[in-house]
Amino acid sequence: MLVCYCVATSAVSRHLLQQIESARSRTDQLFSLLEPGALFSRPIPERHRLIFYLGHLEAFDWNQICRNTLDIPSFHPEFDHLFEFGIDPPVGQVPQDQPADWPPESEIRKYNKRVREIIDEVLERAPEQVAHVAIEHRLMHAETLAYLFHNLPYDQKSPPRPGAIHGNRKLSAGLIQIPAGAATLGQKAGEFGWDNEFYEHQVDVPRFAIGQYKITNRDYLEFVRAGAQPPHFWSQRGGEWFYKGMFAEIPLPLNAPVFVTHQEASAYAGWAGQGLPTEAQFHRAAYATPSGEEHAYPWGNDAPAITHGNFDFQAWDPIDVTENPRGDSAFGVSQLVGNGWEWTSTVFGPFPGFEPFPFYPGYSKNFFDEQHFVMKGGSQRTASCFLRRSFRNWFRPDYPYVYAGFRLVQN
Repeated sequence: MLVCYCVATSAVSRHLLQQIESARSRTDQLFSLLEPGALFSRPIPERHRLIFYLGHLEAFDWNQICRNTLDIPSFHPEFDHLFEFGIDPPVGQVPQDQPADWPPESEIRKYNKRVREIIDEVLERAPEQVAHVAIEHRLMHAETLAYLFHNLPYDQKSPPRPGAIHGNRKLSAGLIQIPAGAATLGQKAGEFGWDNEFYEHQVDVPRFAIGQYKITNRDYLEFVRAGAQPPHFWSQRGGEWFYKGMFAEIPLPLNAPVFVTHQEASAYAGWAGQGLPTEAQFHRAAYATPSGEEHAYPWGNDAPAITHGNFDFQAWDPIDVTENPRGDSAFGVSQLVGNGWEWTSTVFGPFPGFEPFPFYPGYSKNFFDEQHFVMKGGSQRTASCFLRRSFRNWFRPDYPYVYAGFRLVQN
């Protein structure tokens, strides 16, 4: 029998509960795409089997909100520990567990149901910051799960709807000049953000030029024809190139952004005689204006809308780089948020005054190792809350599975 700890009644609690329920619906919908048996698959060799993530989302919420913050006694300590942490191994280091090593799906779903019931009752007692961490953690995994599921065989998932239609017209694009000025990085004190977002500070950025568009599959194909290896998302049959989409292979969409590793992006930039932008250069191109002001988003200060870009789970795969011109920056740079994260040349590290979350000390600090690079912007599967100017994503330079592209700069 469920013990009634407290009833969440405040306006803030109701709003947070609505956000939690919305995020849960998002991840529940993802798991509903899987065919029977797919939960025990490991679509990316270095990652957990998918069954881990079914339990991880609720275990994280329980451990952060109930166990660590509110000191509520555990009803299933074994699951709390088993599903507590994900992994970030180097490419090639493969876990050795077998499907039989994991609990039955029915037991995990029973655990999840109980966790949700208790959290819904105690949420009012939890600090708002911890609740936001739980919500955004789940939405991060909504994107992580998408690229994990992307690598499943097509017969292990059910397609929900047709993909985008792409054009093949060759684009005429060049570099856009960005004047020297300040870039504001980081989050303001008192606002929600992850520990690596703090604190807000300004960086002086010299004048530079940046690509109007992300590098496309057409652009990268020339690099491959010059001898480079094709990216993870490409395949070739009968001399023709294809894009390995979420639910089907399609002829390579030439005007869609290419998804590559940081190493591949850097190699292309060197081949092209240019470079990758720094985090500060990205901010100047995305948020600065000719008048010297800075916007909250590339298009201005209005909240993100579907007319501004391909984000917030609108699509399963990227669209052409010429779409959504209403989302262009004040300088006319296209798709700086959505339709693929963008690699920068900035090594992931702390901002001045960094302090780890006391309730989640390893979230960022464990990755300040000179082996991860900052990504900015967002992909087609990125929740709109992560489009805030201060948010920073990061990955290893050789990790090929994320929805990440790049654009070039000339200093």
